[in-house]
Amino acid sequence: MSIGQRIVMIGDSITEEGRFEDQEKIGDGYVRLIHDYLQVTEPDRGYQVINKGVGGDRVTDLKSRWQQDVIELQPDTVSISIGINDVWRQLDQPHIEQVFPDQFEAIYQQLIEQVYERTNAHIILMEPTVIEENIQSEGNQRLKDYVDIVRKLARTHQATLVPTHQVFLTYLTSQSTYPLTTDGVHMNPAGNMLMAKTWLETVR
Repeated sequence: MSIGQRIVMIGDSITEEGRFEDQEKIGDGYVRLIHDYLQVTEPDRGYQVINKGVGGDRVTDLKSRWQQDVIELQPDTVSISIGINDVWRQLDQPHIEQVFPDQFEAIYQQLIEQVYERTNAHIILMEPTVIEENIQSEGNQRLKDYVDIVRKLARTHQATLVPTHQVFLTYLTSQSTYPLTTDGVHMNPAGNMLMAKTWLETVR
């Protein structure tokens, strides 16, 4: 696909990754790597990468800020990375109201439909990555349903699917012992590189 000039990348802390402290408001995570790659490989295209990640967000939080942070910006491309906190909160904050798969899918579908109805943007859906660098962890087992939903929505809406979950699983089954996260969820530089590489290879 051809990437439009104005790219909104929205999600949770994995997307946010220092954007509020960055003068350019891009951060220093995978969004920064994608931004810099596009700038140096196609400087004449005038790409504008807008980071709208907010730490702690679940799909319900995206819904509350969708109009302001996506629709009103009239992007050419919308890249969505969400789902980790929808599962993680079930593990670390089981007392709060949870977002289970049915609600996750219903809200996510609404957000996609709004983009298609109110903008001319193409949509890119990123699979949720991992919860612990252990394929058998409870978080990764619960995450499966959410990954399947993202894959289903990509098929249904003809969106581009970035297989971020799958590439992390593939890496975890390799012989490498080099970590990808700082705490099982948040990316270190290697994790950000794997996300950016997968995004660029899929989208371009």
